[in-house]
Amino acid sequence: MNRKAALLATALALFVGAAEAADYSARDIRIGNPWARATPRGAQVAAGYFTLTNNGSAPDRLRGGSTPVAARFEIHSMVVEDGVAKMRPIEGGLEIKPGETVELKPGSLHAMLIGLSQPLQSGQRVAGTLVFERAGKVDIEFAVVPMGAAGGGHSGH
Repeated sequence: MNRKAALLATALALFVGAAEAADYSARDIRIGNPWARATPRGAQVAAGYFTLTNNGSAPDRLRGGSTPVAARFEIHSMVVEDGVAKMRPIEGGLEIKPGETVELKPGSLHAMLIGLSQPLQSGQRVAGTLVFERAGKVDIEFAVVPMGAAGGGHSGH
């Protein structure tokens, strides 16, 4: 395949991935573009990313979640202490204030999928459930992108 054809194929794959990105809603909460990176065989953890928008007049809180591919699902923050990046679980859940959008993204807030039962493979869609204090449970799917990808679907540009 020549270089132009390869670039076109890559661009088309990215466009198709963007078109497959999904948004979900639960009461006043909108969950935008859930995605995760593919993992190598034997990996025990993965991270999930998405945006949360509170369109209501009262705060809500993401308490946690679950997925059939991991034993545990935790919401983490990333902090840098003495030049070392450290992940910490968010105790009590992640607050989403009225009118606010919170982005879970690499190097920042993220969902940790701990105790993977299988590797995440590029192109796969992984079922998950998010649990909110007010909005309740909402089923989502994480679009799995290639290892090293900067982002998933339409927020990954």
